Amino acid sequence: MACASCSTKDGQPKGCKNNGTCGTDSCNKLTVFDWLSNMSLPSGEEPFNWVEVRYKNGRKEYYHNTENLTLSIGDVVATQAKAGHDIGMVTLTGELVRVQMKRKKIPTDTKEALKIYRKASQKDIDIWQKARDREEPMKVKARQFAIDLRLQMKISDIEFQGDASKATFYYTAEERVDFRELIKVFAREFRTRIEMKQVGFRQEAARLGGIGSCGRELCCSTWLTDFRSVSTSAARYQQLSLNPQKLAGQCGKLKCCLNYELDTYLDALKDFPKVEIKIQTEKGTAVCQKTDIFKGHMWYAYEGEWMNWHKITTEQANEIIALNKQNKKIASLEEYASDLVEDTKTNFENVVGQDSLTRFDSPKRPRKRKNNRNKQNSANKNNGGGNNNRSRNSNRSNNNNNNNKRKKPQRQKSNNGSK
Repeated sequence: MACASCSTKDGQPKGCKNNGTCGTDSCNKLTVFDWLSNMSLPSGEEPFNWVEVRYKNGRKEYYHNTENLTLSIGDVVATQAKAGHDIGMVTLTGELVRVQMKRKKIPTDTKEALKIYRKASQKDIDIWQKARDREEPMKVKARQFAIDLRLQMKISDIEFQGDASKATFYYTAEERVDFRELIKVFAREFRTRIEMKQVGFRQEAARLGGIGSCGRELCCSTWLTDFRSVSTSAARYQQLSLNPQKLAGQCGKLKCCLNYELDTYLDALKDFPKVEIKIQTEKGTAVCQKTDIFKGHMWYAYEGEWMNWHKITTEQANEIIALNKQNKKIASLEEYASDLVEDTKTNFENVVGQDSLTRFDSPKRPRKRKNNRNKQNSANKNNGGGNNNRSRNSNRSNNNNNNNKRKKPQRQKSNNGSK
């Protein structure tokens, strides 16, 4: 969702010119809409003195407004850090911050709460901007240093503190990495305090962002905040092919969206008998080959006749299994499958109220020229066609005379040459 400052003007997008981070926080990823902003507090109630501040790549922290500063969404503030100060942007104020902190289980009465110092001055913003400009070339060098030391890790991003006194290196790795030598190289090359922070592959995709195979932005970088474990059983329940290229996301792990409809599939599978249960008939033992969750059908095949499948409904399958538990057998599956003869004829409905797809085509005009030519040809045939034959013979004789005239001077030249 774009804000008013991102609208187009004369066909060109205006934008807030904040290089990917919305100035008003209206179209930023993981944004919370302040639906309480237009509501006034009851008389005697003091506003909640905690503020939500966002940093690079959607990282958010909560700070105590001890100075009672008048802050609004979009203000750039200087916040307390473990050493020095940091620069961030206010994304949420008021009572909605209390709701967010309660949801994330962040205590409000702790003594170790970080504070907001002041609104950022122009000097603070200039130092912060210069530090941000150093991040990309530093990331290229840092990756080269890790390759030279043969470390099995990938440095995905670098984030400078607002006062440019510390740089945090985010990296991903399959196993534990001994990067003590790497930190020494970083400190000697970059001349700043170094902090290494390992993130998971899903967190890396959330920080960097991207477009998924569905054509939309990644869920982890737009609205998804909790990363639940995804297993291959979720794909099996939904009868998806276990193809890692299709089931894996940009992070290399299984897609989070496999869990979205899993509960619905599990509820639908409660009416289905277990696939491992075999059906006993007088004709033989039948084994389940395929199920259709949406239509409620199951396909069974006799042992030894694997090419012939018989389709029955889930109610019929449960009925047959109940009879087998009573040591009773049915004659064959064909009795039940004969009731499910499919009608291959499809009836198309006119839902729009339009009968033909070619209703906008212009009618073909009659070609008069062809009709005139046909009339002339028919008239010539009626006359006998003798005139045509005479004209052809005369043309042939004229062509022969012309060829003879052309050949005579050539013979004279040859005779003169011989003399």
